[in-house]
Amino acid sequence: MASTPPAPTHDLTAVDAPATHGVAVAPHPSPPPAALPGWLWWLAGCNFVIGTGAFGVTGYLSAIATGLGIGLGAAGQTMTIYALANAVLAPALLMATARWPRTRLLPLALGLFALGAAVCALAPNMVTLLTGRVLMGAGAVFTPVAAGLAVQTADPALRGRGLSRVFLGMSLSYVLGMPYGAWVGLQWGWRWPLASVAVAALLMAWGLRRHMPPLRAGSGAPTLSLRPIWHRHDIWAALALTLLYFTGIFVVTAYMGPVQLALNPLSPAGLSALLGGIGLAGVAGTLAGGWAADRLGPQRTLALALTCLLAAMIAAPWTAGHLPWTAAVFALWTVCGFGLMTPQQSRLAELAFAQAPLLLSLNASMVYIGTALGAAIGGAAIGWIGLVHLPWLGAVFVALALGTLGLNRPPARTGTPAH
Repeated sequence: MASTPPAPTHDLTAVDAPATHGVAVAPHPSPPPAALPGWLWWLAGCNFVIGTGAFGVTGYLSAIATGLGIGLGAAGQTMTIYALANAVLAPALLMATARWPRTRLLPLALGLFALGAAVCALAPNMVTLLTGRVLMGAGAVFTPVAAGLAVQTADPALRGRGLSRVFLGMSLSYVLGMPYGAWVGLQWGWRWPLASVAVAALLMAWGLRRHMPPLRAGSGAPTLSLRPIWHRHDIWAALALTLLYFTGIFVVTAYMGPVQLALNPLSPAGLSALLGGIGLAGVAGTLAGGWAADRLGPQRTLALALTCLLAAMIAAPWTAGHLPWTAAVFALWTVCGFGLMTPQQSRLAELAFAQAPLLLSLNASMVYIGTALGAAIGGAAIGWIGLVHLPWLGAVFVALALGTLGLNRPPARTGTPAH
């Protein structure tokens, strides 16, 4: 697009004003941003169900292994196959349904997730269980679609807070959903938490159909294609940031319980309390990240959060034997880790607004690939550096993620951006 020559210096608010014959006219103040749509809370609730079904299995893997007569390592592949299915199938589904109304796609995605959970709950063997997890991973396309709607329907001044509201459900699934899955799965059998997730997903799909308003034509359903972004190095650098920092975080997070026990001797109740507190810090981080993205801008928020995360990772091994310091450092770690999601997605939406749903889906793919890579790298490194020093290995990847911010600095704003 050809650049427009700079206009003479004058009050931009008066460009379309009628002639005033020399009489000074005060510019109209900008209207306050509209409130966030109430139906974003429904999207948050749906993400809570998805997070509970996706990650809750980590609490009852031993029950799955015993029930199907397989090893614990084999049962753990349920997480790997879910991550890979989401990374590959979610962007493909998003592009295949680009012209569908989002109000139609969201309930169908939840229905696919519910079908996958039901298949898992009824699985007689490992193959069927993994098939169900593939369906769940595909149905989790709901999450980037919901994020895209939050970006494209919220007032630009509230975009970060809209995203944080949608992802609040995912954060709460770590605090409430995972303990729920562990308690029900170990108390009543591993099939029951999966069955309850299937029922909850269907109920949320029904609720969406009733409470979500029809969106104006084209809202949330642009033409999605990789072609406009294929040669955008700034976009690929931004996606690399997600891949790197999630890899760094999950070098440790995949073994969080053993790491905490290596740092400080804890009873089972003490460990549960510590992990619960860390989960609450994640909720605070999600809300803080949305607020900071709106106030400071995505780029500054990312730089601040990554710097604090890096400092927490470097400090963590030095807190061994000092439980209050360990709790404080990992609380900061979790606030920063969860606080990165919203500004990163706001940044991607700013880089290519029309392709925001696809970019958010690709970003989710980087999340899951980074999760799998971090778990694999951390597991391989335990024998070399020990559990206590895993945070230093994770810090290497977070430092690389911080370095990507310098690769593509945002251009200076020369006027009011198009919304």
